Amino acid sequence: MTHILLVEDDPAIAMSLKVTCKREGWQITWLDNASSVLPMLHSEAASDLSAIILDVGLPDGDGLSLCQQIRHTPDIDALKDIPIVFLTARSDEVDRILGLEMGGDDYCAKPFSPRELVARLKAIWRREQLLSQQSSAPTNSVDNDNPSNNMTGQALTFECQSGIWHYQPLNYSLMWQEQKLELSNTERKILLTLLQAPNQVFSREQLLNAVSDYPDHRLARTIDSHIKSIRKQLATVDTSIDVIHTHRGLGYALCPA
Repeated sequence: MTHILLVEDDPAIAMSLKVTCKREGWQITWLDNASSVLPMLHSEAASDLSAIILDVGLPDGDGLSLCQQIRHTPDIDALKDIPIVFLTARSDEVDRILGLEMGGDDYCAKPFSPRELVARLKAIWRREQLLSQQSSAPTNSVDNDNPSNNMTGQALTFECQSGIWHYQPLNYSLMWQEQKLELSNTERKILLTLLQAPNQVFSREQLLNAVSDYPDHRLARTIDSHIKSIRKQLATVDTSIDVIHTHRGLGYALCPA
């Protein structure tokens, strides 16, 4: 059974979501405060979690900081890639970008339709299932001139100007310079898109379409925030290489175009 952790302090919103999710046949664990989340994630009850719905404004903490803790706490490493969808009453673009930059996969701004939230979760799971199916497809080599071949196989190798990259679809591990990169789902998908065509300049809209099933509900400028986060992670490995190139007014590429 699909198991969802719902962290929301408003009982009315929580009950509405619980009813909608239970209609889908999903099990719901509801917490109304931030302090209970990490202990729950360390417990046996978290072993079968499929996603976390996380309110940004909690009475005893900040949902954005909590998301970051989930992504980077070593002893719950098995959950670091779990889909996280934010619930937020904040309508400002900067707040929504910040949530995605902190490691969120999507967001719903209040007021929202519980059915839309369910649809967004299903869209995230479809993308993950597609990656899993692609990982089981046989391949003998990587053809960097054919992007459709680059997302299949047990392990992929990309050779480009910035060096050699290795991707293992089975555990979503992306390595550069023989170092594993700690990336969110969205950041990993952006890098894989760029790696498939390292000499191509991708616009923000193209990258957004590549990583989201609902690009019309996402802001193209969020790509800038994800690129910034990716660059910070790459800098922890090697500061001497400018991996992602910005082409003003056009977009981003791995190699100069």
